[in-house]
Amino acid sequence: MSRSLKKGPYVDEKLLKKVSALMKGDKKIIKTWARAAIITPGMVGFNFGVHNGKEHIPILVTEDMVGHKLGEFSPTTKFGRHGGKMQKDQDTQDKQTQIPGSDK
Repeated sequence: MSRSLKKGPYVDEKLLKKVSALMKGDKKIIKTWARAAIITPGMVGFNFGVHNGKEHIPILVTEDMVGHKLGEFSPTTKFGRHGGKMQKDQDTQDKQTQIPGSDK
């Protein structure tokens, strides 16, 4: 746990108000920018839109996520690919298998 035990876990107050205002099982997405907020048991079953710097990534909170931070489930960087000769060969092989019937 990154915070001391006497301070307790960090949960955004605005986020808790939004969660308490909705009914359990409601499919409305709760938009938030609080990536550092820790997921509590009261948040299980709700849909959150966690901001990654560009857009809100929809996340359905399950019991396994309790204790983790919201930002862990919304990646901020997009993985391109690794470079090199092996990757180039693999890409050309994938293209050939994708389009077997086109001879243009």
